[in-house]
Amino acid sequence: MYTDTERCVRAVRSKDARFDGWFFTAVLTTRIYCRPSCPAVPPKAENMTFYPSAAACQQAGFRACKRCRPDTSPGSPEWNARADTVARAMRLIQDGVVDREGVPGLAGRLGYSARQIERQLLAELGAGPLALARAQRAQTARVLIETTALPMAEVAFAAGFASIRAFNDTVREVFALSPSELRTRASRGPSAAREAQGARGAHNARGPEQHGTPGAISLRLPFRTPLNPDNLFGHLVATAVPGVEEWRDGAYRRTLSLPYGHGIVALSPRPDHIACRLSLTDPRDLTLAISSCRRMLDLDADPVAVDEQLRADPLLAPLVDKAPGRRVPRTVDAAEFAVRAVLGQQVSTAAARTHAARLVTAHGVPVDDPEGGLTHLFPAPEALAGLDPEALALPRTRRATLTGLIAELADGSLRLGTDSDWDEVRQRLGSLPGFGPWTIEVIAMRALGDPDAFLPTDLGIRRAAGRLGLPSTPSALTRRAAGWRPWRAYAVQYLWATDDHAINRLPV
Repeated sequence: MYTDTERCVRAVRSKDARFDGWFFTAVLTTRIYCRPSCPAVPPKAENMTFYPSAAACQQAGFRACKRCRPDTSPGSPEWNARADTVARAMRLIQDGVVDREGVPGLAGRLGYSARQIERQLLAELGAGPLALARAQRAQTARVLIETTALPMAEVAFAAGFASIRAFNDTVREVFALSPSELRTRASRGPSAAREAQGARGAHNARGPEQHGTPGAISLRLPFRTPLNPDNLFGHLVATAVPGVEEWRDGAYRRTLSLPYGHGIVALSPRPDHIACRLSLTDPRDLTLAISSCRRMLDLDADPVAVDEQLRADPLLAPLVDKAPGRRVPRTVDAAEFAVRAVLGQQVSTAAARTHAARLVTAHGVPVDDPEGGLTHLFPAPEALAGLDPEALALPRTRRATLTGLIAELADGSLRLGTDSDWDEVRQRLGSLPGFGPWTIEVIAMRALGDPDAFLPTDLGIRRAAGRLGLPSTPSALTRRAAGWRPWRAYAVQYLWATDDHAINRLPV
C-alpha cells in the first residue's frame, strides 16, 4: 500500500487507525516517522514519504515519533494472511529467530540462501533481515525498560543485543532518548500511560509489581477495531486443557513452552486493547511470547477488509452486521494443537479435554504457578514419542492416528510452525492414516493460521448453513464459499456463532 501515495496521504489526513502497521509516514523536515493515526497535525503532502516497515524508516535515518510510538503499532495483516517466503520470513523474524539462529538459520528454515532472503525482504519491505530484527530488538528493549526494573545490561542481552554499546546506540537512534531517559519518561505516571495508549508494548504506569505476580511484565496488545471477543475467548476457554489453561477473574491464562524456559500469560479483553501479563523464567523469551499471544488471538487481522468481503454474500451479511470483528482463535504451539485436534476427532469437547489432560498429567513438564491453577506445560512431541498406545482410552484407529502424528513430529518429518508452507503441510497430513479433510483443515486454520481454511464437512457449519438458507452439502457449500475467499476461516467463525455453544460466548 505504501506505494499508493494519494491513498496514504488521505489515510494520514483522516488519522485512520485501520492503516496502522500497513505503512509508516516519514516526515522529511523533522526526520521523524509516524503511524497513520498520529494525533499530531499532519505535515504537508510534499513533506511526506512512505515506507512499508518501521525498520525501513529507521534504516533511512528517521526516528520514531514520541507521541504516536509507531514502532508499537499492530503488525501488518499481510504477514499472517500469506504463505509465501516473505510472509513466512516476517513471522519468523517477529518470533526472534534471527536473534537466536542468525540470518543463515532464518534462510535454512525457509529453504533459501541468506542472499536470496535478503534480496526478497529488501524488495518488499525496504529492509533486510538484520535491520528488521534490529527494529524488533529495539521494541523488545523498550518493553523491558518501561515495564521491568531489570538493570540495563540485563535488558540489553534479554532483548538480543550482542553488546551494551549496540543496545545504547540503537535505543538512542530509534527513540531519540537514552535507555535511562526512556525509563524515567515511563515512570512519570498517568501522562506516560496516556501517551502509550494502544501501543504494542505499552506498559501500565503502575508497574509490574502491582498486578499480583512479582516480576510480571504487563503490556497492552493493540488491535484493529472492531474486535468481537466472544468466540475468540469463548473457544479458548471451552476447549481449555486443565493444568495448561484456565479462565480466572476475567482472564484467559495458560502456560507457554519457550526456547529459554517457560512462561505463564494472562490475557484479558478490553475495549481498545488486550491486557497481557507475562511471567517468564527468562526475559529473552519476551519477543516470542508476545508474538505467540498476538497470533493466538489473531490481533493483526484487518477486520474491516474481512467483514467487507463476507458482507458481499447477502445470506452471510446479517451475521457480520450483528457482531462484526470476529477473529479466528489460534494457538501458541502448532504441534500441541495438532495433537489436540486428533484427540478431539469425533468426540465431545469435554471428552477431548479429558484425553488431553491425561497426556498432560502423565507426560507434561510441571511448572510452578504463583497464582495457582496451572500445573504443567503441554508435552512436546519428543516427550510423547515413547507413549504406550494401549494406555490411551481411544479407539484403535485413533490411537494409530495419534502415534503416527507424534512420530512424524518428533523426528522432524512433519514441521508445524510459523515457517510452514500451508499446502505442503496439508499434503503431508493427508498422507498419514486417519487424517481426513476436517482434521487437516482445522489444523490449517488454527495451528498454521491459514485465513482461507474451510470446514464444509463440519456438522455445526452444515447446520448453520441450513438455517441461513445456504447450501448444506459439503460440495455445494464449498462452491458458494468461493465468494468468501480468502477469508473462509472467518466465515466459519460467523457460522459457528449461530449455535448457542460455550465456544461462542465470552466466559463470565
